[in-house]
Amino acid sequence: MAPRADTAEVSATARIVLLALAAGQFLMALDSSVMNVSIATVAEDVGTTVTGIQGAITAYTLVMAMFMIPGGKVGALIGRKRAFMIGCAIYGCGSLTTALAPNLPVLLLGWSFLEGIGAALILPAIVALVASNFAAERRPAAYGLVAAAGAVAIAVGPLIGGLATTYFSWRWVFAGEVVMVLGILVLTGRIADAPIGERPRIDLLGTVLSALGLGIFVYGVLRSDEWGWFQPKPDAPSWLGVSLVVWLMLAGLLLVWLFLRWEARMVERHREPLIDPGMLHNKQLTGGLTMFFFQYLVQMGVFFVVPLYLSVALGLSALMTGARILPLSVTLLAAAVLIPRFFPDVSPRRVVRLGILALLAGAVVLMAALDADAGAEIVTIPLLSIGLGMGALASQLGSVTVSAVPEAQSAEVGGVQNAVTNLGASIGTALAGSIMIAALTTSFLTSVDQNPAIPAEVKSQATVELQSGVPFLSDTQLKSALDEAGTSTEVTQAALDANADARIDGLRAALAVLAFTALIAMYFTSRIPKAQPRSTEP
Repeated sequence: MAPRADTAEVSATARIVLLALAAGQFLMALDSSVMNVSIATVAEDVGTTVTGIQGAITAYTLVMAMFMIPGGKVGALIGRKRAFMIGCAIYGCGSLTTALAPNLPVLLLGWSFLEGIGAALILPAIVALVASNFAAERRPAAYGLVAAAGAVAIAVGPLIGGLATTYFSWRWVFAGEVVMVLGILVLTGRIADAPIGERPRIDLLGTVLSALGLGIFVYGVLRSDEWGWFQPKPDAPSWLGVSLVVWLMLAGLLLVWLFLRWEARMVERHREPLIDPGMLHNKQLTGGLTMFFFQYLVQMGVFFVVPLYLSVALGLSALMTGARILPLSVTLLAAAVLIPRFFPDVSPRRVVRLGILALLAGAVVLMAALDADAGAEIVTIPLLSIGLGMGALASQLGSVTVSAVPEAQSAEVGGVQNAVTNLGASIGTALAGSIMIAALTTSFLTSVDQNPAIPAEVKSQATVELQSGVPFLSDTQLKSALDEAGTSTEVTQAALDANADARIDGLRAALAVLAFTALIAMYFTSRIPKAQPRSTEP
C-alpha cells in the first residue's frame, strides 16, 4: 500500500505545482487583453486620454521585452523558485498600485513598471520550474497546460474586462489579481527548486545591451501604426525620408548583434555570460524558438482581428465579443492537455505541422466567410480550428526548447523564449493592424472615388484625412461624424456602404497576411525533432 500512497502524494503535488505555474502564466497574459475593452473608461477614471492608457499598455510590453533575458539570468543566480516568488510579490504590488491609482503616473508605476518587472522574473522562472519539477516524458503535457493557460487568458480577457467594467469597476480586475497572486504564493511551497550552482556576478553590460536592443526594436514595432512602417505618415517623425520605425528597428537589431558579440567575448574569457551564444547554434533550440515566434505572431494577430470584427463591424458588446471567442479556448485546452496524454510518443514535428495547418485552415476559412452581411456565428468554426492549432503547438514547443539544452540552462532558455514570444506578439499585432488599415483605406477611397453621388470636395477631403491615418470606425461612429459635418442623406449612405465594405476588405487582408505567415512557419518545422525527449534519470 505504501508505494500506491506515495504515488498518489506525488501526483497530488504535481497537480498543485502545475496549478501554481499555470495560474502564474494566466495572470501574466491576462494583462495583455483584459483592459483593451475598457480603455476609455480607465482613461476617464484616472483623468487622462485614451492615448495615455494606450501608452501605459505599450510601456508594460516594453518593460517585459527589455528585462526578460536578464530576468531569466536572475533566476539562475538566486534560484528559480525564489525568482518566481519575488516576481509574484512585485507583480502583486503593481496590481495593488494600479487598482488604487488616482492618476496616470501612479498607473504607469503600477501597471507598466512594477507589473512588467514582475512578469520578467516570473515568466522565465515558470519555464525552468516546469523542467525541474517534471520528468522529460511528462513535460509536454505540463508545458502544454501552462501555455494553454496563457492563451486562454488572452481569449477570456475581454470578457473579464467587460464584465468588471460593466457591472463593477475596472479596478476590481487588478484587485482580483492581488488575490490571485496571494493564492499562487501559498501554492509555491510544493514547488521543488532546481539546484543553484556557483553564483557569478551578473553581466551588467550584456544586460544593458539586451534591454536596449529588445526595447528599442519593440518600441519601433509598436509605433508603426502611428508613424508608418516605411513611408512616414503626415507629421510623423522621419529621417532621410524614411519612417523612424525603420531606424528604431535597425538600431535595436544592431544592439542585439552587439549584445551577442559581447556574450561570445565573455565566453572566450571564461566569464559568465548573460546567455551563452552557443545555444543559438543548437538546431532544436532555434527551431523551437522560431516556432514560438510564428505562433505568437499569428495568435496575437488573430486576437486583434477577430474582436474588431465582432465589436466594431457587428457592433457586439464586450461581453458578447468575449463569449464568441470562448470556443477557441475549448479546443486550445483540449489539444494542449489531451495530445500529450493520449499520444505521449507522437512525433513533435508531426504535431507542430498539424497545428500550423489548423491555424492556416482557420485563417483561410475565416477570411472566406467574412462578409458585410454575415453574422457573429461565422467565427465559431474557424476559431475552433485556430484554437486546435494553438493547443497543438503549446503541447510540444516548451518541451522542445528546454530539452534542447542541459537543465542548468533552462532559466536562460526561459528568458530567451519569452523575449521571442514577446517579439512575435508585438509584430503580429502591429502587422495585422497596419495591413488592415492600409487595405481599408485603399478600399474606402476606391469606393468613394467611383461613386458619382459623392461631391468632388468630399472625395478630396476624405483622401487627405485618410492619408493621415484612418480609424477603424463602426457605422454608428461614422454616421455621427457625417451628421456633424452636415452631409446629405445620399452621401451619408454611400459613405456607410463604402465603410462597411472597406472594413471587411481590411480584415480579410490582415487574415491573408497571417495565413501567409503560417505558411512561412511550415518551412522551419524541419528543425523540430521527430522523437519525444526522454528522461535520462534512473
